[in-house]
Order: sequence, then C-alpha cells, then structure tokens
Amino acid sequence: MQFPSKLVEEAVNEFSKLPGIGKKTALRLVLHLLKQKPIFTSQLTHALDKVRTNILYCQICHALSDTEICSICQSTKRNPSIICVVADSIDMLAIENTGQYNGVYHILGGVISPINGVSPEDLFIDSLINRIDDSSIKEVVIALNATMESDTTAFYISRQLSQKDVNISMIARGVPIGNELEYTDQVTLGRSIAGRVKFEN
Repeated sequence: MQFPSKLVEEAVNEFSKLPGIGKKTALRLVLHLLKQKPIFTSQLTHALDKVRTNILYCQICHALSDTEICSICQSTKRNPSIICVVADSIDMLAIENTGQYNGVYHILGGVISPINGVSPEDLFIDSLINRIDDSSIKEVVIALNATMESDTTAFYISRQLSQKDVNISMIARGVPIGNELEYTDQVTLGRSIAGRVKFEN
C-alpha cells in the first residue's frame, strides 16, 4: 500500500496493530481523524492516556475498574452467593449486557493453554478458591468460550472445587436463535441435544 506521507504511513501502521484492524481500515481511521477539528484528536489521545495510566483492576474480582473495588463487587443489589467465572472483562460485559444475571464475577485473566505457555498458576484461579473459602458463595457458574482450552480450564476449576460446598454449573451451549439446524456445526448441535432442557410454556 502506497502512502502520500510518511506521517500517514506511521499512523496507519500503529492503528493496524489493533485487533481486527487491517491496513485499509486503519487508513480510513487516520483520514477520518485528519478531517476532524484538532480538539477531537486531543480529546481522543487524552482519553487513551487516562485509561492507560489510571485504569485499575478490582482487588476482588480482577475486573477493569476506576477504583480498587469495582462497582459490581461494591453493589448491595447483587447476589453475592453466585459467582460467574469468565476469562476476561469483555466476557463479563457481554453477560452484563444481557440483563439476565445478578450475581458477582471472577475474571481469570485468560484460560489454560499449554501451547501458549499459560498454566493454572498464570491465572487468578487461586484467588477464586480463596474467595469461596472466605465467603458464603453457594454456586459457581463457569462461563467460558466453547474451546478446548476453555474446557480444560473448566475441568481444572471443577476439580479444584470438588471438595468445596458449592454447586458448579456451566452456561448452556446450543443452537443460536435464528439459526437453521442444517447450517449448525455438528459439535454445537451435538451439545444442544446432549444438554437438552425440559420444555416450558
């Protein structure tokens, strides 16, 4: 890709380092910024600097936070007896946006992946076990992606909690609403059949 300016090329290269951003998209973003008033770019860079400098991780659940204890962990409206275990903060946000969950969370910081050099010790699994030991948690909901690494992580956590007085559950996996069965992959369809639930009117 040819660029009319070395400065534009440098900016495009930096934008294209972001996940899901290719060179063409990066170029469109740079050209868009150049069309804006200077204050727009200043506010954007200031916001990014503040996030990078001031963002914290909750001391309890490890979620991204503005304070040492996040708003969810502080909330008196949440059910502290149910804890949802997710890999990253983005998964927590996805569940929050459904409006269907009112418990608390625990962010692992990833999943076990020997091929990528990620072991249980690299994740916040020990702090999860400590939370269960130190509180009145009755249910642990494992909400991880449907991958081999996530299944390994879920199995490891369930083994670690097997002697604890807590119920362990997993989010349901099945056919997405609006999908046709003939186009659903065999693994998803198989799990949907195996994990079938009672029909309710």
